[in-house]
Amino acid sequence: MTKQHIMATARELDEQMYAYRPSDEVRSAGEILSHIADGQLLFCSAAAGEPRSGSDSFEEANLTKAGTIRALDVAFAHCEAVYDRMTDADLGTGVEFFTGPNTAGGVLAFNSAHNYEHYGNLVTYMRLNGLLPPSSR
Repeated sequence: MTKQHIMATARELDEQMYAYRPSDEVRSAGEILSHIADGQLLFCSAAAGEPRSGSDSFEEANLTKAGTIRALDVAFAHCEAVYDRMTDADLGTGVEFFTGPNTAGGVLAFNSAHNYEHYGNLVTYMRLNGLLPPSSR
């Protein structure tokens, strides 16, 4: 579900909405979407016990809409591969995470929560601009 809602948002927002931020202190919609892609690469790599897939930050790259959609496609594909190969036993495996020791399952749960945390930001941005979020349809 997170993929469906986030990818629908990424595709539906226009370039003007990608640049939209309700105040100077917060990320723009495009930066949030790129941040989600960065997070997925970090979290799913950690859950797999691997170094972060890719070394560059999508958020810092200041991507266009098309570039952001490509980054999200890469990140979701990476995570889907990690989720697909996880066994029940793997989920309990200890892994290092930036918050400290965790389990692979704990990190994957964090990934899902992180996606929805920032999708919630995007829902607010859309509603402030008279747009109906994908999850509300």
